[in-house]
Amino acid sequence: MTITYSCVANGRAVLAELALAGGSYQEAAATVLRLVLLRAEPKTIIHMGSFVYHTLFIDGITYLCATDNALDTITPSAFLTNMKYNKNQDGSSISTLKSQVTDVKNIMSQNIDEILESEKRLNIYTDRTGYLQTTAKESQKPRKILRRIWWKHFKKIIIITVVILLSIIIILLSTNVIPT
Repeated sequence: MTITYSCVANGRAVLAELALAGGSYQEAAATVLRLVLLRAEPKTIIHMGSFVYHTLFIDGITYLCATDNALDTITPSAFLTNMKYNKNQDGSSISTLKSQVTDVKNIMSQNIDEILESEKRLNIYTDRTGYLQTTAKESQKPRKILRRIWWKHFKKIIIITVVILLSIIIILLSTNVIPT
């Protein structure tokens, strides 16, 4: 009994494969992977052509090998069980990737929270700036009004002063106090 082909797949995507003998394994492997996904059973044996395909399906990862002997099921089963990628080690790549994805999600959510906080602070500063601009404009209006009133009074005072001076001059001229 010879294991002629083996692969590791995530869903239908083959991640790694090895063919020890010539042949067209890709089409048959694609068909087997589709059937394994449909069945979703941990172990399957599928006869296709002159080969027997043995699969082990764990956490969305399919471990597949093809043999040329339909009678021997122990050797392919042992091969799949002892595959390096199937061992549940502390540093297994799948659990490492899952923890890294979780870490990235946590960091992204912290960053989003910080951005939202910054946006709140920015909105507060924008509101305060708008209030200060409005207050500054409103405080300039009374100054302009006071300045206008002052000029009006000043003009009246000038006119009254000129009228009084002219009146005094006229009175003095009419009384002949001022020689003409």
